[in-house]
Amino acid sequence: MPRPTAALRAARTLLTTPFTPRALAGALHALLALPVALLGLLLVPAGLALGGALSWTAAGPWLLALSVRAALAAGDLQRAMAGRLLGFGIEPAERRTGAGVFGWRRAQLADRAGWRAVGCALLAPLTALPPLLAVVAGYVYGLLMLAHPVIRHWNYFTLHNADGSVRKVAVQIHGVQLDTWPRWTVVVAAGALLLAAAPWLLRTAAAPHRLLLRTLLGPDAAGARIRTLEETRAQAVDDAAATLRRIERDLHDGTQARLVGLGMHLTLIRELITADADRDRLLTAVETAQGNARQAVADLRHLVRGIHPPVLDQGLDAALTGLAADCPLPVAVTTRIGDRPPPALETLAYFCAAELLANAVKHSGADRVTIDVRTETGPAALRLSVHDDGRGGALPGAGSGLTGLRTRIRTVDGTLTCDSPAGGPTVVTVRLPSPPPTSQT
Repeated sequence: MPRPTAALRAARTLLTTPFTPRALAGALHALLALPVALLGLLLVPAGLALGGALSWTAAGPWLLALSVRAALAAGDLQRAMAGRLLGFGIEPAERRTGAGVFGWRRAQLADRAGWRAVGCALLAPLTALPPLLAVVAGYVYGLLMLAHPVIRHWNYFTLHNADGSVRKVAVQIHGVQLDTWPRWTVVVAAGALLLAAAPWLLRTAAAPHRLLLRTLLGPDAAGARIRTLEETRAQAVDDAAATLRRIERDLHDGTQARLVGLGMHLTLIRELITADADRDRLLTAVETAQGNARQAVADLRHLVRGIHPPVLDQGLDAALTGLAADCPLPVAVTTRIGDRPPPALETLAYFCAAELLANAVKHSGADRVTIDVRTETGPAALRLSVHDDGRGGALPGAGSGLTGLRTRIRTVDGTLTCDSPAGGPTVVTVRLPSPPPTSQT
């Protein structure tokens, strides 16, 4: 069989795209969103109005609380539909809780998320209507016009004449009736275009509805900020605990063991001197003790460098230059630092550069690495960029160490972006914001 031409493949793609599972799920969401929104519009305002009218009685506050809870339930249904059919996940907002029935009522009436859900119930019908119209225009009319040659006998409009008589006319444009061949092709082509454009029309029309759901049913800015701070605080605590465990392990397994060995060899040297041992045995014990002492000092220096590199006291540029000198790959360092950043910012930037260099050495297969550090105006006070000419393909969460680095950066509201296409190069950019000034009394 001959292979289909490019034009046929393009036509097949245009006609099958509206019927992919994703496109059909979007159409189903558009069909269901408006009835659900109208149900919420019917129940919530009616309950609020009745509760407000009866607010002077004991039943009024309960009706108001139940109306807010109904708005939350409608919002949960909208979120579930958007997540299941559109793949549009919306994180639920924080809700207040209370003990007992009266505590529950107080929580519902004072819940910020509940009243935002009420606003969503009032506005959702307005934003859910355009997607439904897009489905009608793209799918319904597109299919009807595409099938015009088959159903042309039903595609007639009934017109009433001035004398009371009735006549039927076919689809027409500027008085030209499209009821014969080849005039059908105009209707069929228009139907194919409408059907092919249906997914785009639906996505465009549904954008305001998605924005409404995310804005009013998701966490607000303050709630999202609080949640981020809680997560970063927990991560900072875990990171500090892991650092303390690492320091304790290094001291116990490395430095402490060498110092114990040094003490034992000093005791041995004392015994040899007391016993008038021969000179060779005494020199051997002294050399062993000296080796243990040198190694203990090296271990302590390595440990201190992992906590706070002393070279940072000379500035970030000097510290990065020393870091590049110790790297097995050729590393070019460029610094454009104006006013010296705060020490905490310098330390974090140093450890980010060290981690990224280690990743480049272990995973990238690069021949050369470039480090660029510069200060910026605005919220990003310091920008660190590490570029390597390796094979690329680095992704946060893929075992490259970028996930832990991003977690550490988030504790100071920093950001990490990774551009690493297959085949390279890899560019990782870290932006660290300037900490707010501390008040002095």
